[in-house]
Amino acid sequence: MANEVRLPELGEGIERAEVVRVLVAPGDAVAVDQPLLEIETDKANVEVPSPSAGVVTVVAVEAGATV
Repeated sequence: MANEVRLPELGEGIERAEVVRVLVAPGDAVAVDQPLLEIETDKANVEVPSPSAGVVTVVAVEAGATV
């Protein structure tokens, strides 16, 4: 079963972030809590962790995208 990874709650008043780096590619095996993306808000850079272990099938964002 596939899991869709969504942007985590970043804090009060923060609704958008820019993807700085995508750290995985389709076909990569990932572990729980392994960083998938690095995002930047107006307050901080944050790594988005994997919620589960498995294999990446699709990466739906690219560096520079606003999410």
